[in-house]
Amino acid sequence: MSEDTCEGKPKLPIRRDWYQTDAAVVITVLVKNVQKEFLQVDFSESTVRLNITQPEYETCEVCIKLSHKVIPDQSCYKLTPSKIEIKLKKAEGLRWEKLEGDPETENIKSIPADPVPKLEGPPSYPTSKKGKDWSAVEKEITKQEAEEKPEGEEALNKLFQEIYGKGSDEVKRAMNKSYMESGGTVLSTNWEEIAKKKVDVKPPDGCEFKKWN
Repeated sequence: MSEDTCEGKPKLPIRRDWYQTDAAVVITVLVKNVQKEFLQVDFSESTVRLNITQPEYETCEVCIKLSHKVIPDQSCYKLTPSKIEIKLKKAEGLRWEKLEGDPETENIKSIPADPVPKLEGPPSYPTSKKGKDWSAVEKEITKQEAEEKPEGEEALNKLFQEIYGKGSDEVKRAMNKSYMESGGTVLSTNWEEIAKKKVDVKPPDGCEFKKWN
């Protein structure tokens, strides 16, 4: 469950889901644009703690009390622009009926897996909730990442990549020749103009081009 501790700022929009395999439990925390320096994730045998201190939001503290034990040293997390993916190594080869609970009171006997239904299409991700298709969550994450608009130099590079990818052979030759001959200071798509002569170096105003050996 989450516990917010600061006042005067909006709460951080955050959602989560989970699924399991025979050896691991994967928790996906859907939260956008969390910077690495503002995130802390701590593992113990029975808990996962997240502390997110994005400056524009309230401090968000999340403590997940796991229904079974995990191996902290073999657990990890991965941060992307749209999510935090936490992978927990199961201490025992059990099928968890729920993510959260008290390990001391949970039934620790192995639970037989449900019979695998015959699928007509591609298999869905395994899930903790009966009838839930994990692939729908992945589609939502993919959609969020596609909606994230790059800015500055990243946006410019993406534009150049799109022009190069969709351009004709002459456009690609012009871009390659102008970029290489100008030391990365000129990028042209006009092959008729670029083919006639060597492209001169044109550094930005106030800058001096130096060639390094």
